[in-house]
Amino acid sequence: MSTGMDDLYREVILDHHRRPRGSSALAHPDAEAAGKNPSCGDELTLQLACDGDRIREASVVTRGCAIATASGSILAELVVGRTLDEARRLADAFRAVLHDPEGELPDDLAPGDLDALIGVRQFPMRVKCAVLPWITLTEAVVARHEGRVAAETTTEA
Repeated sequence: MSTGMDDLYREVILDHHRRPRGSSALAHPDAEAAGKNPSCGDELTLQLACDGDRIREASVVTRGCAIATASGSILAELVVGRTLDEARRLADAFRAVLHDPEGELPDDLAPGDLDALIGVRQFPMRVKCAVLPWITLTEAVVARHEGRVAAETTTEA
């Protein structure tokens, strides 16, 4: 039996899957990473355009399941306006919460719709789908800090 909150979260995920935000490639990205989930075949390309250390635009083009697409869409909305380090901190917090049955996202990170994906931790095979965009974001941030534009990663890394 589902609760009203489960239904709300399900609707948020389906909305992001059906109408993914930030799904158009950027003309001149400052950082880019490709991510793959070998266990299910999800793939995505994440691009960031920055003003200095602050993310001005984000694009996440996903070829995969509803969870991966929704997670990428939520990422594209949440990272705009944050610094690269703030975005990486959000990615680290989200990844940690999905592996902690009692964990919650800190309110100071303003997680927005990301809370809707917390229920995915009940389905261990889907956790990799949800974290793929965030792992890819981390690689893009690392690449940017190292002076590289592009990087690649997988959920197996």
